Amino acid sequence: MKYISQAPLRIGLAGGGTDVSPYCDLHTGAVLNATINRYANVILIPRDNKKVVFHNINSGLRIEFDASGHLEDYPELTLQIGVYNRICREFSDEPLSCEIINSIDVPSGSGLGSSSALTVALIGAFVEWLKLPLGEYDIAQLAVNIERVELNMIGGQQDQYASTFGGFNFMEFYDNKRVIVNPLRIKPTSLKEIEFHLLMFYTHTRRESSKIIETQKSNVENNATGVLDATHQLKDQAYKMKEAILKDNFSLIGELLQSGWENKKKLAAGISNEKIEDIYKAAIDAGALGGKISGAGGGGFIIFYCPGVLKYSLIETMKSKGLRQENYTFQTNGLETWTSHQ
Repeated sequence: MKYISQAPLRIGLAGGGTDVSPYCDLHTGAVLNATINRYANVILIPRDNKKVVFHNINSGLRIEFDASGHLEDYPELTLQIGVYNRICREFSDEPLSCEIINSIDVPSGSGLGSSSALTVALIGAFVEWLKLPLGEYDIAQLAVNIERVELNMIGGQQDQYASTFGGFNFMEFYDNKRVIVNPLRIKPTSLKEIEFHLLMFYTHTRRESSKIIETQKSNVENNATGVLDATHQLKDQAYKMKEAILKDNFSLIGELLQSGWENKKKLAAGISNEKIEDIYKAAIDAGALGGKISGAGGGGFIIFYCPGVLKYSLIETMKSKGLRQENYTFQTNGLETWTSHQ
C-alpha cells in the first residue's frame, strides 16, 4: 500500500511580500497568485521494521533512521523531518515507521513556492495514510506553523495556501495568522488568453529567499525610507490585478506587473541584480509590457506579459540571453492525495 500526494507550485502575480510579518500583522496583506502544472510529489510507504527512511529524489539523498517520536534535524531533510515530528507529536501515540519519497518538478530556489508545496504534500501524504480530519485551511495553517514557527524558516504565507487550495486565488492576510482565500471565477477562455501571453523563463540562477525576506522584514520594522509605501503599493496592485483579470482587461496585467516590479525592488537589496536588469530591459525592448521575478527575487524563474505575436520575438530574445522558456498550464486543483495498491 502506498499513499501518494501532489501539491502544485504557483506563480505570484501581485502583492508578493505583503503576506510577510510584520507587514500583514500591522496593515493586512493581499496577494493574487495562480497554481501551475508543476508539483511537489510525495510517496509514503508504511513499514513494520521500526525504521524511518527519507529519500529525496532530486538530490539523491537516502537516509534511514530508527523510528522515534522526534527525529533530530538532518541537512537537506529539514522539512521532511519537521513534518514527520509534528505529525508524530500531534496525531500518533507511537513512532511512525515508514519510507517517505519526495520529488519536485523544478530546481530548488525557483521562486515558485516549491519548499512550501513540499511541506503541504508531506502533510497530505500523512493525512491520506492516517485518515486525519484536516480541511484545506487546517492543512495550510499547519504547513505555515511548521515552517515559520517550529522550523523558524523566514518567509510569507501565500505559498502554503496556494498549494493547498489550487487555482487562481485572491488572498487576504490579517494579524494572528488569519487568512481568507477567495477563489476567482475566471472563464476558461480567459485563462487560455493569460497563459498564451504570460511567458515564463528560467534564469539558470538560484537564490536564497530567506536572506532577502529577512532584509525586507527588517526594513518594514525600521520604517526604512520608501519601503512601507512601496509595500502599500504592492497590496494595492493585488486589488487592481484581481479586477483586471475578472474584467478581461488583459493589457493592464502587463502594466501592473511593471509597476509591481518597480515597487518590489524597493523592499530589499538583492531582489534584482545586474543580470536580471539586463534580461528585463531586453524583454521590454522585445515587446513585453511588464514582468517580474517570481518569488522573493534574486533569481529563479521570471515572467513577462507580452501581447499579440510579439511573444515570439520575446522568446527569441530570451533565448539569445541563454534563458529557457518554461511551458506551463494553470492548474485548478490544489493538494490531491490518493491510495495506491501498486
